[in-house]
Amino acid sequence: MSAENAVQYSNAMAPGDVIITEAASVQLAKLFNDVDDDELEAIRVYVAGGGCGGMTYGMTFTERKSEYDKVLEGDGFLLYVDVVALNFLRGVEIDYQARDTGATFVFNNVFQATGGSGLCGACGAAVGAGGGCG
Repeated sequence: MSAENAVQYSNAMAPGDVIITEAASVQLAKLFNDVDDDELEAIRVYVAGGGCGGMTYGMTFTERKSEYDKVLEGDGFLLYVDVVALNFLRGVEIDYQARDTGATFVFNNVFQATGGSGLCGACGAAVGAGGGCG
């Protein structure tokens, strides 16, 4: 294949892959800037689990980007999502909400990406924004 016909791989997320609300953006920038570790370069969004318990969605700090990461550049932070996790997250909205139990990040529309119903297939219980059967 000639260089002019080679497909260029972009590490940037496509519009709508992951949507960050204003409240979440402010909180992500605050958390990232408050961390006292010069080695950290981004916040990683990950997906774990599966089965009746559903997928678990979370975030952690990371020191490096892998060749398989897609990048979302926010105001004051970088967000990394590997391409496998992105297949489960595509279309997700990450929000930050104050609740009676405390403030937390909430993953909305996570079932849009996988075509799921939001119900546990085994027990029929409604599944929350973070995945899992109730």
